[in-house]
Amino acid sequence: MSDTSTASEPPVVVGVDGSEHSLRALEWALSTAEHLGSPLVVAHVRSDAVQLGAARIASLGTTAELPDTVVAAVRTLVEERGHRLPVRYETLDGSVTDALPAVARGARLLVTGSRGHGGFASLLLGSTSRTLAATAPCPLVVVPHEARAAALAGGPEGGRVLLGLQTEETPDEVIAFAFDAAHHRGVALEAVTAFRLPPDPGALLAAPSPAFQVPPPLPVADDTDAIVQEVEREQEERLRPFAARRPRVDVVPTVVPADPAGLLVEGSKDAGLLVVGRHHRHRFGSLLLGSVAHAVLHHAHCPVAVVPPVPPDQDQDQDQDQD
Repeated sequence: MSDTSTASEPPVVVGVDGSEHSLRALEWALSTAEHLGSPLVVAHVRSDAVQLGAARIASLGTTAELPDTVVAAVRTLVEERGHRLPVRYETLDGSVTDALPAVARGARLLVTGSRGHGGFASLLLGSTSRTLAATAPCPLVVVPHEARAAALAGGPEGGRVLLGLQTEETPDEVIAFAFDAAHHRGVALEAVTAFRLPPDPGALLAAPSPAFQVPPPLPVADDTDAIVQEVEREQEERLRPFAARRPRVDVVPTVVPADPAGLLVEGSKDAGLLVVGRHHRHRFGSLLLGSVAHAVLHHAHCPVAVVPPVPPDQDQDQDQDQD
């Protein structure tokens, strides 16, 4: 089901179901694919009812196929808009959370809306997008239904790239993705490192017994400036090799003693893309989604990219290639 053959460049894949949220994601994906010079794959997973109907028809021995009305409608929208890149349309069966990751294997991006058909209108993030954020084989971009108009109208150039960076825990692939995104969009990259200040020892209660003695005093509020300077140094060291590879990207370093998720959500109000890692390297299991990623997916005002870590086998291959 394709209009043109795709190039060898990894595609941008967008999941659609005909809902307003998925059409918003489609427009973002189409603009981004054009800006990246990547082909676009528009994927629709048929509903359970349609899949059941198709199975019953097949059981009767007929070769008739049920038309995919969603793909037909989306194809019309894309053609009316016009595009400068190959577009392929895929009709998929199975569950959305299995079928989309399968078609997105090897893709440059997987793009979805925040919610699809069904569910509760008051939810900021649907269960499908939440599951894909934890399982997608490539970076997942979730386009929220309340995204600011400027970010979406401007497409790939609609605002700076915002990177949530934990200097000791954020994987290299997350940082590289943010730099690449800023480079291709021609916008600035703001790297945000937020941290919590240690408690004031004076606020700690006296230990009730020697067995519960408090640890040595931690830095007090007067040491905030020194802590910030140390974190700024760590951030600069972490960003330096990526900035060297993308010298045209204007990097705006931000180091603040604050709640990371809250700071990123606030910054997303005038950003074009917010980039976070899926989870920390020391966590085990693909179904674990970090607390910061979870929070920004629910509350950010701009599209959010959740970048998965490189699988251990690929990580070893990269190390061997560098050797």
